[in-house]
Amino acid sequence: MLSVEDVRSGYGRIEALHGVSINIAAGEIVTLLGANGAGKTTLIRAICGVQPISAGRIRFENRQLEDLPAHARVALGIAQVPEGRQVFAPLSVEDNLKLGAWTRRDANLVAELASIYELFPMLAANRHISAGMLSGGQQQMLAIGRALMAKPRLLLLDEPSMGLAPILVEQILDVVRGLKQAGLTVLLVEQNARAALAIADRGYVVETGRIATSGSAAQLLADDRVQAAYLGV
Repeated sequence: MLSVEDVRSGYGRIEALHGVSINIAAGEIVTLLGANGAGKTTLIRAICGVQPISAGRIRFENRQLEDLPAHARVALGIAQVPEGRQVFAPLSVEDNLKLGAWTRRDANLVAELASIYELFPMLAANRHISAGMLSGGQQQMLAIGRALMAKPRLLLLDEPSMGLAPILVEQILDVVRGLKQAGLTVLLVEQNARAALAIADRGYVVETGRIATSGSAAQLLADDRVQAAYLGV
């Protein structure tokens, strides 16, 4: 479904990605593991089109993406849940969700809002309050629901567990697991390596802008270097 080939990207003169290549098949959950500053978020942003690349190729369902703006990539079926949630705090929960469908001319907002409210009942109970009044966990649910309103086939999730209590992390990752079962493909950036590998099919370890290693979730869980660096073993 997604092919990233030898992608380079940076900020000014500082290159953050040094020839990164990853592949994701339809129906997979693939996780990117790595420390802060390793380049994980830069790669996510490059895929969704808000971070320019200086070299390499990105293909989604055999469509070249490098020259497409971000909104065109959303229309093709790629949606991002950004790091830090980035909900529109003054707007209501429901208006935040409706904004997720802004590229879709065929949107049936009534039916699609109902499906998001079924997935996240808490959002239904708070649909008319401002998003800024929600807790961190509730805002994460809202950010995921907003992305799902775009009806993506590939969901890019950037640090969904950041700042959340363990019970909320478990709830969020259970939702991600359910989305996969419903047919969605997920690229998950997550510092909580153990939690990410518990739901992922495969993973890549990113170190200083390069892919250091990759493998199935089971292989990475058993890798001595991954255990020492990311699993606290």
